[in-house]
Amino acid sequence: MRSFDENLDLYARLAIQVGLNVQKGQRVFIRSSLQGAEYVRRLVREAYAVGAYDVHVDWSDDKVNLTRYQMAPTEALTDVPQWLVQKYETLVEQRAAHMTVLAPTPDLYKDVDPQRLASATRAMREATKHANDDRVSKTNWLGMATASAEWAAKVYPNEIPEQALALLWNDLFQLCRIDQEDPIAAWRAHIGDLTRRADFLNRQAFKSLHYDGPGTDLVIELPKGHRWSTAEMTSDTGTRYVANMPTEETFSVPKRNGVHGTVRATLPLNYNGVTIRNIRLELHDGEIVNYAADSGHEALRSIIETDEGSRRLGEVALVSQDSPIAQSGRLFYNTLYDENASCHLAIGAAIPACIAGGQEMSDEEMLAAGANCSMTHVDFMIGSDELDVTAEGFDGSKVPILRKGRWAF
Repeated sequence: MRSFDENLDLYARLAIQVGLNVQKGQRVFIRSSLQGAEYVRRLVREAYAVGAYDVHVDWSDDKVNLTRYQMAPTEALTDVPQWLVQKYETLVEQRAAHMTVLAPTPDLYKDVDPQRLASATRAMREATKHANDDRVSKTNWLGMATASAEWAAKVYPNEIPEQALALLWNDLFQLCRIDQEDPIAAWRAHIGDLTRRADFLNRQAFKSLHYDGPGTDLVIELPKGHRWSTAEMTSDTGTRYVANMPTEETFSVPKRNGVHGTVRATLPLNYNGVTIRNIRLELHDGEIVNYAADSGHEALRSIIETDEGSRRLGEVALVSQDSPIAQSGRLFYNTLYDENASCHLAIGAAIPACIAGGQEMSDEEMLAAGANCSMTHVDFMIGSDELDVTAEGFDGSKVPILRKGRWAF
């Protein structure tokens, strides 16, 4: 059995070699809170070991961020400095690999006005939209988590702090396949399986999907030219990388005006420190016309009322209940993990890679192609052991995709 340090080294090696796939001579840019320091130090070492030219780390502090959202003038929260925008644009121009290390504190912003958070988030996304769009389409990037004491206390509230942290690290290692004899080989086999399913869906080019489950009766039309993808992507320099670890999803883009019916979330959504429970949406011609939640209603409203596009869906993702995250039966209060336990939808922007030629399209061209545009993209989980998904072809044929929450092909 490997020691904790050996597993943490493997976790860093997996991130650098498979997730980010750092190339020799490439710059690397890592964003992390101070809670991820030990893991980041190992990431830096692994990046240089594979030939990185330079590794730059941007540190943040949760308590400093909280104080800013609580006390800064409202206008300061929406004033994004040009030097910050230029930094991100320069990193993309240099084709730097980007990694975000998540060390979640799920309840960090629970007492902050959701509208202040929403305004700050919207301003940052608007200011950095060009750089972020280019980062997604042109560079290799990765989001991955490190355990923190605050996150562990939320996931394991009945354990003493040391035990809770150890259990959470064990989860992260297991769900990212670090417990396998050869984690890198295990990841490549896993991505191959997801790719096989995406390839099947792409060959079929279905007209629509029908979701049927408790509280859910939803038809999602798919635009012509839609593409099913996995988290394995390719930068414009030809570098293959895996954008999220863990990942269990195969995803595409819904037709922005073609979603009809009702849908109910099956897992809580933790958004900016607020837990939103039992989300219910009603959609007509793609637009959310009614919405409700048992708790966190104001946070849900801040998502849906971000802009015109935030009243529509931008992602449809299939995840089998055989997912190891689903099988763990654990709520992680973090979307990186919870979305990979369940089929999910996203409110807001479509993923350009999921529409033919989308990565070269303007917003106007994306809209014309039937894909949604927005300054937000928030996933919420709708999968369960009771969910059936059936595809319909343009010839009227029906093909089972999921039965009782599990792959039917």
